[in-house]
Parts: sequence; structure tokens; C-alpha cells
Amino acid sequence: MAGFNLGALGDMANNAMKNAVDAASTAAANKPSSVGNLMNAMAGNYTEISPEQLAQEYGRFLFTGETISHGYKLIRDAVVFTNLRMIFIDKQGATGAKMRFRSVHLDSIVDVEVETAGALADDSEINITYLKDIYQRKNGPETFEEIKLEFPKTFDVATLYRWLGDVSIRNRQRINA
Repeated sequence: MAGFNLGALGDMANNAMKNAVDAASTAAANKPSSVGNLMNAMAGNYTEISPEQLAQEYGRFLFTGETISHGYKLIRDAVVFTNLRMIFIDKQGATGAKMRFRSVHLDSIVDVEVETAGALADDSEINITYLKDIYQRKNGPETFEEIKLEFPKTFDVATLYRWLGDVSIRNRQRINA
């Protein structure tokens, strides 16, 4: 096989993959309401949804005095941030009519980490650590849990990170006062 260069073939494959990822990212950024949302959801990434849309769909499940500040959706599932809590909505079954709501109260968040997207197909991630214990001032060890949220490369993760960071700092100061 004269003239067959395995290294060049590998370079071509890498370039093709990079071009495909770039094209997909561009499509997602330029058409966020359809193609981009579907691609992000299939990749397991949340897409931002307006508070008005979230209130229309989930408003009846809010507590008295609770307001939606922002939220994100997968194909069927969602995470909604309010002035009191993070609400994780898991639509179940074939139709999604059955839903499970799980709350993490904002006053239990004690740490947040962010990982920004890289140059290729990486996504951004936010890891939220919260106290699982209902009594935050108790004798003995605390129980922590962590939640990871993944966002598309085009999402500005810094705003959400700063907001959650401010929440965690206030909580640490309150808990350790």
C-alpha cells in the first residue's frame, strides 16, 4: 500500500471530529429553541428556560411567597431555582404526566465548584454540595450530598456559579457564627 499514511488519516479523523463538534455547537447557539435544545438534552445538558415558562408549567407547586428566579430543562426533566430552594423535577412514565419533585433548600448549600468547557466537545459543570442533615447545628459529623449539573459549552456558567457561590458563603457564615 504505497502512499498510505496512518498518521495523516488520524489527523483527518481528528479534524473531522473537531469540525463536527464546532458545527454542532454553532447550530446549538444559533437555533437554541429547537436544534440546540434537542442536541443539548441528548447530551445530558440543561438549557435555560425563562422564569415565565417555568412558572406556567410548575407554578402550582411553589410554596407561599416563593418566586422563580431562573431554571433549566432537559428533554422532560428540569431544575428550577427559587428564592427558597432548588427544585429538581423528574417527569416519569411514557407520557411524563407523573412527576417527582425533589427540593434542596438554599440554606443548606455550603459549597459550589465550576468546571468550564474546554476547546472541543467538553461541557461546563457545576457541582453543588449541600448539607443533608435537617439540623445544621448538631453534635457529630455532618452528612453532605453533591449534585452535578451539566450545561452546554455555549452557556455562560459564570453567572449561575457566582449566584450559588454567594448563597454558599452566606450559609457558611450563618452556620459558623
